[in-house]
Amino acid sequence: MKRRDFIAGATLATMLPKIVRAQQADAVRRVAILVAEVGEDDPDYEGRIAAIREGLRGLGWIEGRNLRLDIHRSPPKATDLRKHIDALLAARPDVVVTSGGTTTVPLMQATSTVPIVFSSAVDPVGAGLVESLAHPGGNVTGFSQFDYSLSGKWLEILKQVAPSVVRAGIIRDAARTAGIGQFAVIQSVSGSLGVDVVPINATDERAVEAGIDKLARSQGSGLVVTTGAALIAHRDLIIKLAARYGLPAAYPRRTWVDRGGLISYGPDLVASAKLAAGYVDRVLKGAQPADLPVQAPTKYDLVINAKAAKQLGLTIPSTLLARADEVIE
Repeated sequence: MKRRDFIAGATLATMLPKIVRAQQADAVRRVAILVAEVGEDDPDYEGRIAAIREGLRGLGWIEGRNLRLDIHRSPPKATDLRKHIDALLAARPDVVVTSGGTTTVPLMQATSTVPIVFSSAVDPVGAGLVESLAHPGGNVTGFSQFDYSLSGKWLEILKQVAPSVVRAGIIRDAARTAGIGQFAVIQSVSGSLGVDVVPINATDERAVEAGIDKLARSQGSGLVVTTGAALIAHRDLIIKLAARYGLPAAYPRRTWVDRGGLISYGPDLVASAKLAAGYVDRVLKGAQPADLPVQAPTKYDLVINAKAAKQLGLTIPSTLLARADEVIE
């Protein structure tokens, strides 16, 4: 081999790793988002999807340039979720962002290799999503929605805003571990608050309506709505029935108050979704979900609907107003 050819070959060999890295950097990566959403315009989920988009854009992942974003909105039913998961995985995503346990569990059953980042799971360890918060241990990690102790706060704020409440219907999804856990915590604090609690299972609209109708026959009644995809499906019905029967109600997130509910306390899931984009970025750059610890929410909001309180004949205590992050007039 001539010396000139040898030098040219050596130069090309030196440049190859740089060329490969440049090609990889320019490659379009595929990220899928899976949410258990009843309708495409649901603000609870659309706000989170927008936050993920914004977070990824801020980290340099631009749709149409180096990112392909596939969004799957599925009803929170097992058969529908399976169809979306099959289509999602067929597209060979580099990472999937899920909303919570409803979407993460069936996706985990379908794949143990595709990285999954959940943005708002309740009790990830108890739900079997990860081995531990510090060391997830598999292909799944993300952001927890809250620990179960928060559930007791909903009954506390209900009692503060409506001291006459002595009986509370707890609307929950009994088919999910999160629904069972939330009710258990609320029940554990009910005695100290002087409130008798009864479960209302969100099996379907008829079950919700029958449960609230029965509760409303007792004086001094109120409602606590726990969190879960199945409950969001009945959100407008629950708010309408609470207003019809004059029942004060505490909710897990501000989207319920924005739509006419009385009071809510819970994590800012839009903020958590934006943080989840950071984990997606790290996974796309080579990090393993097993090495990324599950993080807790960074922000909780207390939101009060003053108009709803007035319609119920309630006077919001000044101490509660002072604590509120927002009061909707």
